[in-house]
Amino acid sequence: MALFDLDDTLFAHRAAVDAAITRHRRELPGWSPADDTAEARRWTELEEHHYHRYLAGELDFLGQRAARARDFAAPYGLVLDDPELAETWFARYFERYREAWRLHDDALACLDALTRSAPDDVPRDGAAPDDIAPAGAASGSAAAAGAAPASAPLRIGIITNGELDFQTRKIEQIELTARVEHLVASGDFGTTKPDPSIFRHAVELFGVEPHEAAYIGDRFRTDAVGAADAGLTGVWLDRHGRATDAERAEAAARGIPILRSLAPLPQLLRSRL
Repeated sequence: MALFDLDDTLFAHRAAVDAAITRHRRELPGWSPADDTAEARRWTELEEHHYHRYLAGELDFLGQRAARARDFAAPYGLVLDDPELAETWFARYFERYREAWRLHDDALACLDALTRSAPDDVPRDGAAPDDIAPAGAASGSAAAAGAAPASAPLRIGIITNGELDFQTRKIEQIELTARVEHLVASGDFGTTKPDPSIFRHAVELFGVEPHEAAYIGDRFRTDAVGAADAGLTGVWLDRHGRATDAERAEAAARGIPILRSLAPLPQLLRSRL
């Protein structure tokens, strides 16, 4: 069974955010296209800060949106202290964000490969595919421990830190609904990743044991380490190659593969599950 994070793993959240805020700031006084990159980065930093306040229970969902809008607009002289004004500004941004919703280019091919029967020449018994190295090791040929009969399609689920209705709308718009058997959202479950309980809840929904499931996500500690702590196979999708030496060493020690794209994932999971 393969469980996925949603934002920036299957769904191209960061690209949509950057496109939306770049368009939306054209409404602000004194904007300059020369500032697009820096301002997109500042918007991302505000998102990280206030969304984690929401996950920690300091703000409700609308409150973190209002805080992001207020803090972003302040340097432009636009005062959004009134929560209704802030929500109106954020809602216009959100329309542009939703217009930019899409999957990562490698997502559908990966899901298609996972949900069809595997050929009978996939390495089994823990052997790694040729193009995937354990974290911190060099890529190279892996000796297969022996071919196994063709394996069944893998079942697909999602665990996401967010509100259930909001994340459901994303899945519907990017046409993943029919592919996802279970969607677990922290806002509905009551606990966020990396708490082991949310991972164990997901595998219980599928009626399998943690060691029979893998979890793939773009955050090392929240996703990959959190899943490994719950007994799943944690996989870190490091699309931008930002892993530190310390993270690589920890991943190697924990048996957490690090991938740069979803393309090698089907063969990796067939070799491990």
